[in-house]
Amino acid sequence: MYESEAAHDAVRRDPIEILPYDTAWPESFEQQRLRVEPALRPWLIGSVEHVGSTAVQGLPAKPIIDMMAMVASYEEAEGTIAAMREIGWTQVWETGDEELRRWSFCYPDPAWRTHHLHVVEYVSQLGRDCLAFRDHLRHHPDDAQRYAEIKQSLAAVHHDDRPAYRAGKAPFIEDIMRRASVQH
Repeated sequence: MYESEAAHDAVRRDPIEILPYDTAWPESFEQQRLRVEPALRPWLIGSVEHVGSTAVQGLPAKPIIDMMAMVASYEEAEGTIAAMREIGWTQVWETGDEELRRWSFCYPDPAWRTHHLHVVEYVSQLGRDCLAFRDHLRHHPDDAQRYAEIKQSLAAVHHDDRPAYRAGKAPFIEDIMRRASVQH
């Protein structure tokens, strides 16, 4: 069903490049949200959310719009795969998808994606974490600035090594999540 992580990363042709915040990113999200929500409506809980760095005003980011949709049950939402395919999205394998009970999709294609969607269970910690991280960065500009610096530094060294780039960001993200959970 899923390709290996090495094969997944091999199909990526877009280098890891951190660009200044683009005021067009929210509109780009909205355009795809208007396509994705109706396709996922039979399974969707709530709205499709804009997550990740492009969802934080002023934050430099890779120019890929991260989106998240929550469904009631992983097993009951298998129809999302066909529904996303029908509107031109491609299912891709991401590290941990099966363990996290998540599906990942990209648009317009895996090699040069402009949008990335994760479909997660409503009860999953992953969904809550994505929203908490986004909201924390939106309300803590000093942390957002530090995150931008980390991402820019990592992209300069690991522009074609996604696992190393992700691993380099992990300690900062984990620290933010610890602090966010203490605040709630």
